[in-house]
Amino acid sequence: MESVIELRHLKTLLALEETGSVSLAAQRIFLTQSALSHQIRTLESYYDTPLFERKSNPLRFTPAGARLVELARDLVPKVAAAERDMAQIIEGEAGELRLAVECHTCFDWLMPAMGEFRPLWPKVELDIVSGFQADPVGLLLSYRADLAIVSEAVPQAGIAYHPLFSYGMVGICAPDHPLAAKEIWQAEDFADDTLITYPVPDDMLDLLRKVLLPAGINPARRHSELTVAIIQLVASRRGIAALPHWTVMPYLEKGYIAARQITNEGLQSELFAAVRKEDEYNSYLTEFCQIVRDQGFATLPILSVPGEQAV
Repeated sequence: MESVIELRHLKTLLALEETGSVSLAAQRIFLTQSALSHQIRTLESYYDTPLFERKSNPLRFTPAGARLVELARDLVPKVAAAERDMAQIIEGEAGELRLAVECHTCFDWLMPAMGEFRPLWPKVELDIVSGFQADPVGLLLSYRADLAIVSEAVPQAGIAYHPLFSYGMVGICAPDHPLAAKEIWQAEDFADDTLITYPVPDDMLDLLRKVLLPAGINPARRHSELTVAIIQLVASRRGIAALPHWTVMPYLEKGYIAARQITNEGLQSELFAAVRKEDEYNSYLTEFCQIVRDQGFATLPILSVPGEQAV
């Protein structure tokens, strides 16, 4: 008897279990919410039973849905392992994956992703090109790196982009700073204070590129290479800063700093994996991108999929 269950259905159920939300699950697996709902309705119509409670938050599976989730947990990893084995048989097990990183705060989630990747592809030499890279895509084109983590998917000949995730940036100040009394910071709130940033060009800082410079605001600057040094300077009222929410969470919990939303819409930043076009479908590069994405959604707060798809 032919089953109605397809692998895509099982991946959808796993995404629903991991996110607890139809909208977040759809983002996770790059579907529209209506397409995901259609998959679920197909299964529910076939079995004539609901798979989860529609008004529960977070989402709760019915006994029938839980059984299919159990199947998904068992089968999806086995299929992924078989696909990896096939790729290693056909393409070879060995290779090189040199990472160039544009982001100062990536290592919170990049190192665990590298740790997960290594035992899956033990013969792929995995390394990070040392130091912060102002032009990581240039390293790809000159064959000095194989994958670059960048904040913009700028169309460029010979380069393909895989979306990783979007994340929220927050403004931070000392708890007794006057801006701590404001729930939302606007561009003008940055005008009369010292902005503490990494020592990089303005067009690599989303706060400046997306919020301040379009509003004609260019505050005084102080620079630091280290995230912890930026937070220490902010805590001692030497200035204010904008950092990813995940980076500042431990310091918020200890009361060292206060964090506030930037603009009414919130300031979102994106991360993409850039690769050479010739390597766009390389199996271990593709799997590394998937591991990074999965690690991010599993461990970091309030992520979404970049609105910009692969270029």
